[in-house]
Amino acid sequence: MDKEEVDSPLRRKARELARAAGGSQRVVVLTGAGISSDSGIPTFRDAGGVWSRFRPEDLASPEAFARDPRTVWEWYLARAENVKEAQPNPGHFSIAEMEGLFSDFYLVTQNVDGLHQRAGSRKVIELHGNLGRARCTRCHFVSLLEETPPGPDGMPHCPSCGALARPDVVWFGEPLPEDALEQAFNLSSRAQIFFSVGTSGLVQPAASLPYLAKSTGAILVEVNPKETPLSGECDFVFRASASKALPLIVEAFRAV
Repeated sequence: MDKEEVDSPLRRKARELARAAGGSQRVVVLTGAGISSDSGIPTFRDAGGVWSRFRPEDLASPEAFARDPRTVWEWYLARAENVKEAQPNPGHFSIAEMEGLFSDFYLVTQNVDGLHQRAGSRKVIELHGNLGRARCTRCHFVSLLEETPPGPDGMPHCPSCGALARPDVVWFGEPLPEDALEQAFNLSSRAQIFFSVGTSGLVQPAASLPYLAKSTGAILVEVNPKETPLSGECDFVFRASASKALPLIVEAFRAV
């Protein structure tokens, strides 16, 4: 089957979506780990090599950090290095383009890889933090990881007060950042179009955002190669990867 045959049903559906959206300008995109899979970033639970004997819960919790901060930091520094070597894919770049197509656009991401920002997205709400940042365990100062110097123990220490820093991500058992979550819910409640991209729809509270948008009248769009619990609620389902579907969606919206 040639590329045109594969792409044309997606392209037709993208045009249908653009027509149905009319002049809608209030747009929210929610992304999960699936959008970064085409960039070669393993999902949270797909760690390999030496880390395969650990459960993520044993490395990503306040208890784990209190018990063995060195091992936790080694794991996060390895993940940060993987992310640094990865490149944004067409899905990331398409979302960055969408920011210029709609006057009231926001991206809500569950990802911690920072690839959206590297692709050019600016209106980004990070629900789970960012691997590229560290946060002080004492004064809570947040710094870029590359600007967080190692202490005598070899682990990153706060550039402000010198105390041990931790990854600036949300761990198991921790609440999501209140401001980011509140903003995500407020934006979703008034969205005219809501895209769910590369997310399983299982992780709360983010999983409730598309249902909220749908309940207040938004067109609900899913981009995911696999069926999810959300699929049956959606007005448009693109059964393809973000890197394949999103460029066609952007193309369709540019044409209307």
